[in-house]
Amino acid sequence: MNFFIGLGLLLVGFLLIAKSEWFFRNFGRIDWAERHLGTEGGTRLFYKFLGILIIIFGFTVMFGMWGSIMEATIGRLYRR
Repeated sequence: MNFFIGLGLLLVGFLLIAKSEWFFRNFGRIDWAERHLGTEGGTRLFYKFLGILIIIFGFTVMFGMWGSIMEATIGRLYRR
């Protein structure tokens, strides 16, 4: 099941990257992204960054690495 969830996330991430102009036209500007990521096109760049993060997350879910990554990074905060 995780394989198909990860595959779906890969597809969503790819669509965010490939169709960032469509997302920009339908959802509008993100003020924070325009201020911090560039003058014109910061929102498009944000959509592309978000797509890359979703693709990475999709790979970790697809191959069952998500639990290991979470335990290795923030899991130490919850051990007693």
